[in-house]
Amino acid sequence: MNEIVEVHVEFDGRTHLAGHLRYLGKIHRQSSVFEYADSWRSYHKAFALDPANLQLTAQQHYWTSEKTALPGAIRDCAPDRWGRQLLRRAFRKAGDNRRLSELDYLLEINDYTRVGALRFMRDGESDFSRNIGQRTVPPLITLPALLNAAMAIQTDTESAEDLRLLLNEGSPLGGARPKSAVIDRTGSLAIAKFPKPDDDYSIPHGEILALVLADRAGINAAKGSLQMVGSLPVALIQRFDRMGEERIPFLSAMSLLGLQDGDRATYTDIAECIRMYSSSPTNDLHELWRRIVFGVMIGNLDDHLRNHGFLYVGNNQWRLSPAYDLNPTPRYKKARELTTWISEEGPDADLELAYRAAPYFALKPDVAKSIVAEVALALEDWHESALRLGMSQADRDIYETAISVKA
Repeated sequence: MNEIVEVHVEFDGRTHLAGHLRYLGKIHRQSSVFEYADSWRSYHKAFALDPANLQLTAQQHYWTSEKTALPGAIRDCAPDRWGRQLLRRAFRKAGDNRRLSELDYLLEINDYTRVGALRFMRDGESDFSRNIGQRTVPPLITLPALLNAAMAIQTDTESAEDLRLLLNEGSPLGGARPKSAVIDRTGSLAIAKFPKPDDDYSIPHGEILALVLADRAGINAAKGSLQMVGSLPVALIQRFDRMGEERIPFLSAMSLLGLQDGDRATYTDIAECIRMYSSSPTNDLHELWRRIVFGVMIGNLDDHLRNHGFLYVGNNQWRLSPAYDLNPTPRYKKARELTTWISEEGPDADLELAYRAAPYFALKPDVAKSIVAEVALALEDWHESALRLGMSQADRDIYETAISVKA
């Protein structure tokens, strides 16, 4: 297998050919070579799709590993576990039992709803793969059908229509939990996150609660709301990589660090990326440390490197994206250890570790203490916020084991 894919970027009001990706599929190993287009390199507002690993030069960028054959900036645009599951099932139902390649996963999804500003077209094609347009992305009125389809997937009872709805219209997105793209009441692109049949507490309630509390704690967080579909909760998250119809380039911290799924890094490593590439490094460093403190206090323990991102702001500079995928984890689900360590001292979700790392985030002790106090104050009445969201007493008791307001 040897395919060439055009890599485009939507930027500054139009779509530019940024380069070509040559995908090399072999029996035991896959790899790829990316090369920027001359027209993009000569464009006066051109920028590197990944300033650390795909520098804007004439040289070819070769990528291969046991985990992925795609450069991080491109891999960020492909679906994660939930989307991959949908695609595998759709191919099998169509009678195609071959093993899907990284390129298959990347190209077989809806162009309109994919993350960030990159767009892809096979060499020789005249249109972007699966570009179905905004009007076919499902509105909120279809949430019951989308939820039923997602439940069917998880109970192995899905029909071809369920897969069509989630793949062609809902479009597979990143993450492990079931979700779908939707158009919200304002006409904007959003993500609907569904419960799972085996959930023993309401994760959608917990995520929206975390976003509400993060905003109150002074954190730049994604905007979300809760929608009940019958008796089941659905979390609706606004897409922050869109401004109206404009796409905003996105890069995960995992990609910027040159890492892959399962690789370990620390918040101090992300801080180094901020120092190198942020247009406002001090503000972003303080923001990231505030997020660490918040994550420790609410038990946001699934803070892996895909759950931290950057948005391009022009002039070859990036800023921390709004915080997203914040999920308080009850103590019976996981030990109080962060997935992304605060520093090399260890994984503990511990404010003392955060305090000791504060100098890496350009923070003096008095400022660090004031941030902790502000976050603790924002969490004090979390029960009232949970009640306003309609969270049950049983779920509040469970989240009580995750959220700590002690400064």
